[in-house]
Amino acid sequence: MTGENIRIDERDNVAVSLSGTDTVPAGHKFALATIKKGEFVIKYGQIIGRATEDIPAGAWVHTHNMRSHLDENVTYSYHYAAKEPKKKNGTFHGYLREDGSVGVRNEIFILPTVGCVNGIAERLSRAIQSEVGEGVDGIYALTHQFGCSQLGEDAENIRKLIVSIACHPNAAFVLLLGLGCENNALAPILDELSALGRHNVVGFNCQDEEDEQARGVEILRDFAARARAMRRVEVPISKLCIGVKCGGSDGYSGITANPTVGKISDRVVAYGGAAVLTEVPEMFGAEQLLMNKCEDEKTFRTYRDMIVRFKKSYTDLGFPVYENPSPGNKKGGITTLEEKSLGCIEKAGHTKIVDVLAYGDRVKKPGVSVLYAPGNDLVAATALAAAGCQIVLFTTGRGTPFSTFVPTMKIASNDRIADKKANWIDFNAYGMDDAALFGLLLRTAEGDYRCKSEDMREIAFYKTGVTL
Repeated sequence: MTGENIRIDERDNVAVSLSGTDTVPAGHKFALATIKKGEFVIKYGQIIGRATEDIPAGAWVHTHNMRSHLDENVTYSYHYAAKEPKKKNGTFHGYLREDGSVGVRNEIFILPTVGCVNGIAERLSRAIQSEVGEGVDGIYALTHQFGCSQLGEDAENIRKLIVSIACHPNAAFVLLLGLGCENNALAPILDELSALGRHNVVGFNCQDEEDEQARGVEILRDFAARARAMRRVEVPISKLCIGVKCGGSDGYSGITANPTVGKISDRVVAYGGAAVLTEVPEMFGAEQLLMNKCEDEKTFRTYRDMIVRFKKSYTDLGFPVYENPSPGNKKGGITTLEEKSLGCIEKAGHTKIVDVLAYGDRVKKPGVSVLYAPGNDLVAATALAAAGCQIVLFTTGRGTPFSTFVPTMKIASNDRIADKKANWIDFNAYGMDDAALFGLLLRTAEGDYRCKSEDMREIAFYKTGVTL
């Protein structure tokens, strides 16, 4: 870093203007030396595109004079290059569940199997809120629009997500609400949860009840009374699983917020915990770097197949894999998908990738896992939480207020958004170190800090096929 500019890697031929000038907006790139038409533009020590015209030294580098260099037919190889963290020991206080998992909140979920009963779920949540009492962190209706009229993989994915959400350790108890005529039938879901040893779930079909409101309130009152008796106990940090996500990224994200979160991922893994990276389309252009962090050839091949499958889902529908970044990303200084992806993957830190998870799967191993899900904020964050992440660390350069169904900590990449949206932002990563963020993470895990968005809970499913 020199003054108001930063050159991220010594190989770069562009730098980032941190405060902006008359000709280069804040967070945007400028040429360190003349870049000829057709030559590579280098940032993070990697190719982020090609110049579409001669770019003089000092000139603004953006969509008007550079383009993506992505190759949709690229082939991949494996050259292991990850760092092993120094192991640490530590504890925090959480809710130890019957299956050995640990919750960082003591909540009650009302989870519809189908969107037709969303209103019933919300009505029940309102009816019981005043009776929840001390010791219960909240009761939440996790509504969604699906559960019927989906076919094939979509139907299976919705069922998997419902099961995974019902297994989440932040939920002391779960009320599953069905309608009674939907594709996503309640009975098989309850059977699967029973086979998994989940004894904290009760469900009924609203069509089967004389008074579904009275039945639901009866169940929720019992849940609340039992949840109030639960207490936090000391547990190892190895029980912690975090999801890492970015949204509304800008030119600062890959310099401040994402690398800081990457250091948190490394810390959690060093303590024996888990971190999960998703947003597969926002790995395109940086995927080889992640492949080189896979712990073995088998993991590399599984991850490679995930990337190829996701790319194929684009090209089969006639779309280019580089249909990104978003308008907001571009306004914030990100020009190409490669540039966005290279900043995005910083959130995974530097330790090895130990597992590759299908959509709807739950985390099986300590260490870093990669999860199949799109970049969409609500869909990806839901997938992370359903995988078992008790907290999602969400970096942003432009701000976003939403929360998935677990604490979703908003981490600003720059001072401007941290000041402007103080009611959204939990932590400002600009100029801060990872120790402060790790401290806030543990305070959040112990319930001493509640994220700004915890009163808002949303879930969204990944849908790719037809709806009847």
